[in-house]
Amino acid sequence: MASTTGRPSGAAAGGAAKPNKFSNAGAAAGGFVGAMGSTFVPPINVTVNRNTTTTLSQGRERSQAQSLLPEPDFTSPAQVRNYCNTLRAASITLAIEVAMAAEILKGVLAAVPDPDGRLGGSRMRAARVARKLQKSADELRSAGVAAAATYAVFQQQYEEEINRVRHRARRPQTPRIDWTQQ
Repeated sequence: MASTTGRPSGAAAGGAAKPNKFSNAGAAAGGFVGAMGSTFVPPINVTVNRNTTTTLSQGRERSQAQSLLPEPDFTSPAQVRNYCNTLRAASITLAIEVAMAAEILKGVLAAVPDPDGRLGGSRMRAARVARKLQKSADELRSAGVAAAATYAVFQQQYEEEINRVRHRARRPQTPRIDWTQQ
């Protein structure tokens, strides 16, 4: 058996014929990694078929299956904080899912052969397509950061009004007995 290093094999040198077990190691590892990268699909299935309606305080009905966010009734600082936190959490979660979907899409599309037969052409085409989905994941991540920044700016701009309400909401201090005055 011929060696890929250019040296004579064991049979030509007078010894027993020994195959060079490392001659195709790079191709084997590359083939393994390439196969895993292009066909690995994690078994994640999320199915939500719950379609309930709730009656809001104003009497309107709202389907919970249509929105991830609470109703935008900004009548108190707590509701502004709740809306911004929910938006931040939802956008970060969606950003992670969309980024995973972009990687899966890239792997699946890389397995489709290039019509021109170019070396690496299918991976380049897959990367072009998946790049757009990855960009949407980045924008979702930016939306989460902007939602957190929205509440921070709200606190800065309306600090005086928030503190005025906070001081009114505190319990009045009960008069203490001064034992020194008798």
